[in-house]
Amino acid sequence: QVQLVESGGGLVQPGGSLRLSCTVSSRIIFNINVMGWYRQAPGKERDLVASISGFGATKYADSVNGRFTISRDNAKSTVYLQMNSLKPEDTAVYYCNVRASMTSAPFGSWGQGTQVIVSS
Repeated sequence: QVQLVESGGGLVQPGGSLRLSCTVSSRIIFNINVMGWYRQAPGKERDLVASISGFGATKYADSVNGRFTISRDNAKSTVYLQMNSLKPEDTAVYYCNVRASMTSAPFGSWGQGTQVIVSS
């Protein structure tokens, strides 16, 4: 079972920035699969916001495109989410997960996530 640990969340003012990190327990799994960042706001479903393939191809949800950047460090089995120009609607618990392709479902065990609060 693939384990994922997220970190880096916190309270930030609108317009501010945060960088989230997610470390995966298996380097082999990390290196050959797509990594994704998801978020779940109170009372809403968990949504995919950014993805990165093993080759570095990226994809973003329209709501974060141009403000968020996903990256990965294969040597550290870690994926990052740089979040700039944060808005109150970005407030959510952020999770990462791994999947076989850009169109498949995640198969890792969901971690506890990291809380992001955007508020003045």
